[in-house]
Amino acid sequence: MEEITIGELVTVDGVGPVLDGIVFDTPSSSKVVVAIVDPKRGPVFRTFSPTALTAREQAGLHDQALHQLIRRTPAPAHGAARAGAVSRGGRSGFKRGAMHRTTGK
Repeated sequence: MEEITIGELVTVDGVGPVLDGIVFDTPSSSKVVVAIVDPKRGPVFRTFSPTALTAREQAGLHDQALHQLIRRTPAPAHGAARAGAVSRGGRSGFKRGAMHRTTGK
């Protein structure tokens, strides 16, 4: 596939059986998170290479379940979205770690 967009209907081919899926996220140019239906676990997210995906035009049998999975999952947060928030470790508002607590001598 040339350009992969979020929400696109795709077919996953290359590893195991051919599966229908919906693109959920593209964290990098070499990874695509796709919602697929695992025969044993039901609708799940899996990461694939963009070369293993091909676009499809027809709606699949499990697309309704995949749309429900995507709808109830929070949107992914990438580095650009978190640029203003800097984690300094620990809980916010507490500048230092807790001191050693004695056992009462």
